[in-house]
Amino acid sequence: MANAGLKPVAGLLLVLNFCMYLIVAAVGGWAINHAINYGFFIGSGLQLPAHFSPIYFPIGNAATGFFVIFAVIAGVVGAAAALAGVHHVRAWSAESLPAASSSGFIAWTLTLLAMGLAVKEIELHGRNARLICMETFTIILSATQLFYLLAIHGGR
Repeated sequence: MANAGLKPVAGLLLVLNFCMYLIVAAVGGWAINHAINYGFFIGSGLQLPAHFSPIYFPIGNAATGFFVIFAVIAGVVGAAAALAGVHHVRAWSAESLPAASSSGFIAWTLTLLAMGLAVKEIELHGRNARLICMETFTIILSATQLFYLLAIHGGR
């Protein structure tokens, strides 16, 4: 590729995004585990309440369940996209760009979806420190993933 000056920038953003995606997936995994262990239990012979939600989380607010699910999906896809990006940064050729670009774009769109739910969760209040951490990382990732995509396309 013609412009190799952006290769170190893309590599740095790639490592940063990979670490942050792993953190988001790990905290999201903790939240799902917590919801399974301490969520809604109903005894045998009893009926579900009228306003029962299958995505109920005992922590956070009404948006927490949706945010955690989409953040975990974005974290896993983002980490996989970073692994595809490692190959592109090592090769830095036009042949490796489409795989890194398409997987990075899919990860970015999922991150934007999770970011929208994070903003909604912030608006509703009532969440703990781990969820605040996951919201913060998701919002930061929506920007750094975009900068990574711009860096690999700027190297064309």
